Amino acid sequence: MSGYRVLVDSSVWIDYFKSGNVPLLDQMIIEDLVCTNELILTELSPFLEHKGKFDIVENLQELETIPLSIDWSLIRKYQVLNLQNGVNKVGIPDLIILQQVIQEKISLFTFDKHFKLMQDYLNFELIN
Repeated sequence: MSGYRVLVDSSVWIDYFKSGNVPLLDQMIIEDLVCTNELILTELSPFLEHKGKFDIVENLQELETIPLSIDWSLIRKYQVLNLQNGVNKVGIPDLIILQQVIQEKISLFTFDKHFKLMQDYLNFELIN
């Protein structure tokens, strides 16, 4: 894997599994840029297993998995910044993902609008 990594959020994976048409994700997979974490795997895997998509679960588990190191005080700080900037209803899982991409200096590929809003006052690379 190259030094450049992209954490692909559940929103992108769900769209990819439904439509099969996310060309940018296809390209990232070919270039071996995609990584994941246990949070994203845990969001996706139960439903996929329930639907019998064990091959997809296996492929997801073969991606580089970036360990989570949750800093709860930083998560709270991000949520305060969100509220101060009028960005409401950001869930804890999204804040954990945010902390990871900032901490690990990796890009985030997501279709979640909250991340676009947070990019106005937090420094991280967003692909959408």
